Amino acid sequence: MNANKRAEIFARLRAANPAPTTELEYATTFQLLVSVILSAQATDKSVNLATRRLFADAPTPQAILALGEEGLAEYIKRIGLFSTKARNIVATCRRLVEHHDGEVPNDRDALDALPGVGRKTANVVLNTAFGEPTIAVDTHIFRVANRTKLAIGKTPLAVELKLLKSVPDNDKQNAHHWLILHGRYTCKARRPECPRCVIADLCEYEEKSLMVSAP
Repeated sequence: MNANKRAEIFARLRAANPAPTTELEYATTFQLLVSVILSAQATDKSVNLATRRLFADAPTPQAILALGEEGLAEYIKRIGLFSTKARNIVATCRRLVEHHDGEVPNDRDALDALPGVGRKTANVVLNTAFGEPTIAVDTHIFRVANRTKLAIGKTPLAVELKLLKSVPDNDKQNAHHWLILHGRYTCKARRPECPRCVIADLCEYEEKSLMVSAP
């Protein structure tokens, strides 16, 4: 895909949604971090249902530490892998309190050192909370980037690096949100909704014509 086509793709996504943001509900950077950890292999809707209660009762690292793993698990038990996530979140809270005065660090290495925080989670926090032009590649973005030929890669990291190289500089800040929302609501895994896609004529998906002509 050439640079002009990439630029037009992001121009259209920008026009359709000038101020994209995460669908996770949070009031602080710490709450965003917890929500992103919980969102692994879970929907934002299920995470929001759990965190509305959790953050009302335990909005800080200190408060979640006071709950402990078992107490936290009661709030998140309907989310997949809740036991592992409860253990990681409590351990992360302990590290934040002991090493960062209870604050989420604006530093990739420090974020990566937190239990349960990988590159994708760190990228989301750096982008959404701290305004850094990072691109977190989840399953939606991985699918959209490869399907459209916007950035072809066999791994999330490969796709991320290609996107960082090819996305216009002015669009890097919002690219993550545009692509994840596009993948969630339009360029769906099983049946992409090509007839209503704002970038359908720019996309290089081989089966697109079949999708458009299907009844």
